[in-house]
Amino acid sequence: MNAVDAREIAVVYTTVGSPLGEVLLVGRASGTAPGGTALVSLSLPGQKGAAAVQDGWRREPGAFGAIEEQLAAYFAGGLTRFTLEYADSGTEFQRRVWRALEEIPYGSTVTYGEIAQRVGVSGAGVRAVGTAIGRNPLLVVRPCHRVIGADGALRGYAAGLERKERLLGLEGALVS
Repeated sequence: MNAVDAREIAVVYTTVGSPLGEVLLVGRASGTAPGGTALVSLSLPGQKGAAAVQDGWRREPGAFGAIEEQLAAYFAGGLTRFTLEYADSGTEFQRRVWRALEEIPYGSTVTYGEIAQRVGVSGAGVRAVGTAIGRNPLLVVRPCHRVIGADGALRGYAAGLERKERLLGLEGALVS
């Protein structure tokens, strides 16, 4: 997650249980988001590059009601697309890649190369796409788990391949 300066904006957080382990939700005050909180980060225990609670952040479970409801519905198999306000983060290139992730339909997968094509890069640019995907601060809700290797193999999920496999299984996207 990009560093957040708690002196500049009100940063709030909470943790919620999930089938993948305890989820850390981090947000900042927003006048337009449901419940008034724009999601900055959703991370899982043991995740590479996961957010960690910082001094000055306030624990506010009530600030994440809409997010928690959507996560519960997703894990119960009743939600196929998240409708949340996200806080801006990342470089312009990362945001392009992350927008491409949000367009991958529930229950399907695409390759890193396909994402590269969608954002207009080729050749060595595929590696940069993979790096941008790996820096996605919103696991699960921004579905980077739907990106697989060109050979159909599961590759590179910051929260671990076992969790990627569980998410794809939940969505019915695993190919035998």
